[in-house]
Amino acid sequence: MSELDVAKEQIAYLKLWLGIFVVTDISLFGWVLSNVGSATLLLVFGGCFAIVATTVGIVLLHRRIEGQIEGLREL
Repeated sequence: MSELDVAKEQIAYLKLWLGIFVVTDISLFGWVLSNVGSATLLLVFGGCFAIVATTVGIVLLHRRIEGQIEGLREL
């Protein structure tokens, strides 16, 4: 398998994880919005922390994918 094919597969795998992170982030946000009145304060803060952590993960993973794509120019 050529280096280009390996790089493309790595990008595809990272895009899969990016999609999982985005769906998780949206789900967490929806849960917090729908349960902010009925959930305990600890759960709401935990949900907010999870949203922030997941969003940071999305940004970092997006940057990594962009770096991988820029690396394809060299191949």
